[in-house]
Amino acid sequence: MRTNLHSLFSIAGFRKSFSPKIRISMLFIAMFILSAYHRPKKIRIFMIGDSTMANKIPERYPETGWGMVFQSYFKDNVEVINRARNGLSTKSFMRNNRWQPILDTLQQGDYVIIEFGHNDSKIDQPNIGTSPTEYKINLLKYINDTRSKKAIPILMTPVTRRNFNSDGSLGGNHKGYLEIVYEVVREEKVAFVDMYEKSRELLIAYKAEPSKKLFLYADSGVYEGYPNGVKDNTHFNKEGAHKMAELAIAGLKEINSPLIKFLKK
Repeated sequence: MRTNLHSLFSIAGFRKSFSPKIRISMLFIAMFILSAYHRPKKIRIFMIGDSTMANKIPERYPETGWGMVFQSYFKDNVEVINRARNGLSTKSFMRNNRWQPILDTLQQGDYVIIEFGHNDSKIDQPNIGTSPTEYKINLLKYINDTRSKKAIPILMTPVTRRNFNSDGSLGGNHKGYLEIVYEVVREEKVAFVDMYEKSRELLIAYKAEPSKKLFLYADSGVYEGYPNGVKDNTHFNKEGAHKMAELAIAGLKEINSPLIKFLKK
């Protein structure tokens, strides 16, 4: 058997055993198998969070989560998997069985971007809201679960809301929850991007009225999904989503994340 196999795959044996057409077909198949085998594994970035990050259905256009556009900043060897969902908190993301399927598929070298906070503060909704203490426990679980799979967590503060005061100053939000994120970052030495401060600085630079161009604002009759118009100071349009994604990219550069090697030029 060993002699026959050797002669079959030797140049002479190969030529004697198969017709030219079959030889060409077999060579193409072998090349395809080898190329697939040696193809580098894609870098995977999972995104978990709320509606400011989540994918949107076409009927809600022009609403755009910043996770929807994140892929466009990376080369083809990176796969962004956006699992953020509207209305979810650190608690309800787990309770709704959104986290376990991600954890089951996590592999060494994957990344998980974690950005919650907008809904955790809804303590009047017990199935969603969390106390700051529970918020911390949940963030630690996401981080520790991710690390248990030898994947890399990246923690982010929630983006700011557009809540300008009458004097033109930008009001604060997420009080009590931002401090928890900073505490977790200090304790866990986790990679971190302060999206709250970055988005605040951006809106302050834009100023009150011009900053509307980043958010879900439209007059009545402009978009089918909003026949009566819309004035939303939390969710972004496409331009705003890109601005937020660019802030995240800037943050990754500031912390010298390995992901910056895979950014488009």
